[in-house]
Amino acid sequence: MLANAPVPPVPGNANAMPRQRAPESKISVLIGIIKYALLVVLGFTFVLPFIWMFISALKNDPQIYTIPPIWIPNPAFWSNFPNAWTQYDFTRFVFNSVFLYGLPVTFGVILSSSFIAYGFSRLRWPGRDVLFGIVLATLMIPYAVTMVPLFIIWKNLGLLNSYSPLVIPAYFGSAYGIFLLRQFYLSIPQELSDAARIDGASELGIWWRIMLPLAKPAITVVALFTFIGTWNDYLAPLIYISKIELYPVALGVNLLRIAASSTGTSANVYPNLMAVSTVVTIPVVILFYFAQRTFIEGVTTTGLKG
Repeated sequence: MLANAPVPPVPGNANAMPRQRAPESKISVLIGIIKYALLVVLGFTFVLPFIWMFISALKNDPQIYTIPPIWIPNPAFWSNFPNAWTQYDFTRFVFNSVFLYGLPVTFGVILSSSFIAYGFSRLRWPGRDVLFGIVLATLMIPYAVTMVPLFIIWKNLGLLNSYSPLVIPAYFGSAYGIFLLRQFYLSIPQELSDAARIDGASELGIWWRIMLPLAKPAITVVALFTFIGTWNDYLAPLIYISKIELYPVALGVNLLRIAASSTGTSANVYPNLMAVSTVVTIPVVILFYFAQRTFIEGVTTTGLKG
C-alpha cells in the first residue's frame, strides 16, 4: 500500500502542482475602491482653496465678481503678480519675516526647549514633575490674557518698534517644544546616557553630543511648527511694530486691503491679495516638501513613552 501512495511534489520541481490563490472577495474590492475614492475627494477638498487662490490671482475685478464663478480666467492677468509685489516693498517684508523674526525665533526655541526638555527627561531633581505640569498648564493660557501686561512690560523697557519683544521670549523655552522634545528624549534608551557618564561625559556634553543628534526628527517638528507660526503671525507684530519698513509678510499683505479702504477704491484689490498670498505660501510648501520625511518620523515617534 505504501508503494502505491502518491509522492508529494518536491519544492522547486517543475512538475509540482501550482498553488491556487483564493479569489478576492468582491466586497473587499468594493471597500477598497470606496476608500480610495473617499481619500481622493478629501484630498481635493483640501487642495481646492489653494487652487482657487491661484486662479483668483490671475483674474481682474469683473472676473472676480462674476456669478457663477469663472474657473479658467480668460484672459489670465499674469501681471498681477509683479504689480502686487511691487505695490509695497514685499521683498523687504520677506527679509524681515525670515531673518529678523522666523530664523532667530526658531533657533531660540530649538536651543532653549531642547535644553529644558533634557532636564525634565534625564535628570532627577525634587519637584521636577510638578514644575513640568506647570509648564504644560501655560499652554492653556490664552494669548489675549497676557497680551496687555506683556505690552506694558516691553513699552517700559523701550523696546517697541523692534523685534526684541518677539524674539527674546523664544530663548526662554516654548511649552509646546519642551513637551514634544521631552517625550522624544524619554524614548531614547537610558543606557546611552549611562555609558556616556561612565566615559566621563558631563550632562551638557551628553545633551549636546548624544541627545541632540538623536532628536533630529523631533527638532525638525518643533522647527517647522515654530517657523510656520512666525511666518503666519499677524497679531503679535501688529501689537509691537508700527514702522512699515519693519513689517513682516503678514502685515505687508494686510497693507493691500488697508490701502484700498483708505483710498475708497477696490480696483484689483482682491486679485492682488491672492497674488501675494500665493507667492508667500510657496516657501512654506517647499519647506514642508523637503522636510516631510523627517517631519512625519518625528510626529509618529514623539510621545511613545511618558
